[in-house]
Formats: sequence, structure tokens, C-alpha cells
Amino acid sequence: MKIVVLAGGLSGERDVSLSSGVMVTEALRARGHRVALADLFFGLEGRDVRAAEELYDAPAPEAWRRVPAGAPDLEAIRAARRDRSRSVFGPGVLELCHTADIVYLALHGDCGEDGRLQAALDLLGIPYTGSASFPSAIAMDKDLTKRMLQDTDVKTPAWRKVSYREEEIPALAAETALPVVVKPLASGSSIGVSIARTRPELEEALADCLRYGACVVLEQYVEGREIQVGYLVDRALPSIEIIPKQGFYDYQNKYQPGAAEEITPAPIPPEWEARLARATETVFRTIGLAVYARADFIVTPDGTPWFLEINTLPGMTPTSLVPQEAAAVGIDYGRLCEIILEQSLRIRGEK
Repeated sequence: MKIVVLAGGLSGERDVSLSSGVMVTEALRARGHRVALADLFFGLEGRDVRAAEELYDAPAPEAWRRVPAGAPDLEAIRAARRDRSRSVFGPGVLELCHTADIVYLALHGDCGEDGRLQAALDLLGIPYTGSASFPSAIAMDKDLTKRMLQDTDVKTPAWRKVSYREEEIPALAAETALPVVVKPLASGSSIGVSIARTRPELEEALADCLRYGACVVLEQYVEGREIQVGYLVDRALPSIEIIPKQGFYDYQNKYQPGAAEEITPAPIPPEWEARLARATETVFRTIGLAVYARADFIVTPDGTPWFLEINTLPGMTPTSLVPQEAAAVGIDYGRLCEIILEQSLRIRGEK
């Protein structure tokens, strides 16, 4: 097949996405596919759009392979694009996508995972991997996702969505029960997420979250083991337990090799594994997701899974979790990418 892998873009998870894109590109090329890797935001800048076919043979940039410790400076990245366009699509990106049989979305965060890109590709008749636009938009919104699950048997920590201004932070912190998890409404990779145990910590977390928008989810803190479950096509994959060496599973602990211990299958009783699989399937089907996703849970000492969120385009970096879970059932990285492609083409009616 001819495949365009879209990565990068303009989100806090840009660097994670670039690393995923390199891995996917090289894995699919190793399996005999023609693959072009492109940065959604910069596109074919500096190239003649008529020479887009050259990207199918171009090596993946080495600089994209590793995820830096800190989140990217998006304003600097925005300023670096020569055309200064407000479009999320870089020069020539859509023309390149039209040359492919399918677009593999290696994007993460609000630039690629919130449904807008999927809607644009649908309107243009370009097939792509993963869930459709509307379910993607729901899953990206932590508040809306939890509301969708209220009539199911999936447990989720108590929460409230709050919009606020900087001058309202002291009053908001004073009225919030502690400890509490502070999350930007629509972000991933734990960017902007904090666990506040004191009023000063909460005020600092709320001030920090203003960088990601004036709306957050304040979520009840649940003590337990952090376990995540991938879902592929029609079944849950083996669970994986995350044990950070310091703090919680934040951005740095997710993507820096050796920062967290990851055990798959998770060392839990079979009945716990079954509960996690059922909860993951319920979330996946309730929201209307397709092909693959990854659900995040806290499991309390009595074996109860508390659902936190679900990711519709999980990371595919060297330290990402879904590839590890797939490997536990004999699906290697390249075959996992092919399954995602095949199932995505099937649900979009493509041969």
C-alpha cells in the first residue's frame, strides 16, 4: 500500500507524535509498504508540492526519533513556519494525502486527536486510521467522556468541570476538597496534570493550567495502582501496570526511558483482569470508538477499576504501552500497525 504517516502538528504532544511517526514509518516500510512521513504543521515546506512523491523514499529525520524531556514551545514552533498561515495543515499536506491509499494518524493531543482533522479528511474523501470524528471529539473531552458513562457500570472518580480566571484561583482553591487531581479539559500525555494535596499546590496547579485553556477538570484523587488497557478491534489486550520511579506518571515519566517500570501483563488476579477488560470494552463501545484505543485506570486494593480517560490515538513511541500489550499476545510492532491499517480501511469501506 501507499501510506502517508501524519505526525507532529501543533499540540503539546508534538514531540511524542514525531517519535511515533518515525516508528510507524520504519515498521511499515520493513513490511514492504511505500510510506511517506510528513509533519502535519510544516508539511512540504521548502519542497515543490509536485515532488511530493519523493517523500515516499525519504529517510525519517533522526531528530524526530527521541522525545525531549520537556513539552515543546508551541509559540516558537508556530513562528518558525514561513507562510505564517493559521491553517493546521502545512503546505502540500493535503495534496500529499491524496496520493496515498490511506493516511496513518500518528498524531496526539488536540491537533489530531480531537476529531477536527478526522472531519476534514472525511469531507475530502481521504481514508485514515482510527476512530471517526465525533467519537474522537467526545473522548478528547474528559468531562463529556465521564458524562457518557454515567448510565453504565463503569466507576469513575467524582469530578467537576470548572472555567475560571486568574483572579478567581484563591476562591476556587479554598472551596475544593483535597487531595485533588487537576487536569486540563482536553490534553493528553499528562501535560498540565497535577496532584494537589495542599491549598498552595492547588493554586499553583490552577495557575499552571491557564496555559492550556481556562477550563479544567477537578477530579477526586483515588489511591491505587495505575493500570492501563489497550483495546484492539474487538478485544481488550493484556493490562499493563505503570510504576513511576518518582512522583506520578507525568509527561517526563511517560517518555523518558527508564523513568517508570512497566509490567505487562500486570501482576493482578484473573478476576481483576476480567473487570478491567469489561470496563475498557464498555467505554470503547459507549463512546463509539473504532479500531484501537487505550483506557487508563486506577485500581484500588479491592480490585475495583476506576476509569480516568481513554486515548483514541495512543502513542506508538519506543516506550509506548499499546505496542507492549500487543507483543504480550504475539502481535509484533509491524503487524500491529498493519492491523490498524486493515481495520481502518474495512470500516471506511475501502479495499
